[in-house]
Amino acid sequence: MKRKIIAYNFELTNTLEKLERDFDVEMFDSINPKTDSAFLQALKEAEGIIGLALPVDKALLDRAPKLKIVSNNSTGYNNLSIEEMTKRGIMGTNTPGVLEDTTADAIFGILLAAARRIPELDRFVKLGKWQKHLTTEQYAIDVHHKTLGIIGMGKIGSAIAKRGYFGFDMNILYHNRTRNMEAEETYNATYCDLDTVLKESDFVCLMTPLTPETENLIGEREFNIMKKTCIFVNGSRGKTVDETALINALTNKEIHGAALDVFRTEPVKQDHPLLQFPNVVTTPHIGSSTFETELKMAKLAVENLLEGLSGERPKNLINPEVLN
Repeated sequence: MKRKIIAYNFELTNTLEKLERDFDVEMFDSINPKTDSAFLQALKEAEGIIGLALPVDKALLDRAPKLKIVSNNSTGYNNLSIEEMTKRGIMGTNTPGVLEDTTADAIFGILLAAARRIPELDRFVKLGKWQKHLTTEQYAIDVHHKTLGIIGMGKIGSAIAKRGYFGFDMNILYHNRTRNMEAEETYNATYCDLDTVLKESDFVCLMTPLTPETENLIGEREFNIMKKTCIFVNGSRGKTVDETALINALTNKEIHGAALDVFRTEPVKQDHPLLQFPNVVTTPHIGSSTFETELKMAKLAVENLLEGLSGERPKNLINPEVLN
């Protein structure tokens, strides 16, 4: 009898062929993991879980007595209760080093789209409203030679800085838990406190991971500090921003606009207030969503899982203390 694996919201199922040769792989997509009876039944025998955004908490772990490893198909792993998993000797892995450039392309893309009003003017043309020259009210704003403030200068933040500095001659400011000397040397980036980044940037790009310290990092006070001409870009996680404060800042014209790839609740509901602003560009969490990158991530997630289940140390183990 084959050992059981759960694949959860794992789109590129062709990458599971390696697993299916030696394991009983049961796939679940768009289910409620707290109530789906088939999923809860599968948990009883599962030795491994692979996939995206499954909340692995104490309640789930209590239902999975044979679980040895959870292979997250993403760089982030805030969905995993790592401390609880470690207590139980369960490995957690992720897929770093794959999506940085792809995500930076996407985030800089929505920054450009918001600044140049591309979605808004695309609709203007397609609705047949382009009957004469644009009015000054329809003009966009420049990106080149402006100041780009990055909050969270990790690998993705650095890749965004690279695009801004070399591609658009932008002045780079950044705030991070620790100084990024490579970014300072390569992109002439200036390390600042958070308020200075907010106050002096023409574009504020939020790229922090979601932690207890960064939840609601940007709220009413922070939006009030920003320039009225500022465009706010969120490529981190939805919960790093107080969405009510963002809605108020846009309504009261405290900032010029926003570009959002993430929301507090995803998928975002169609009647969400942020979808009603013409000066807000919205995308459905597309950071890594290219076929090439998703395939690399999926293959790495499978490798991590196989290594863990075969008794090897997975190359992307999040909690190495579990092996002590």
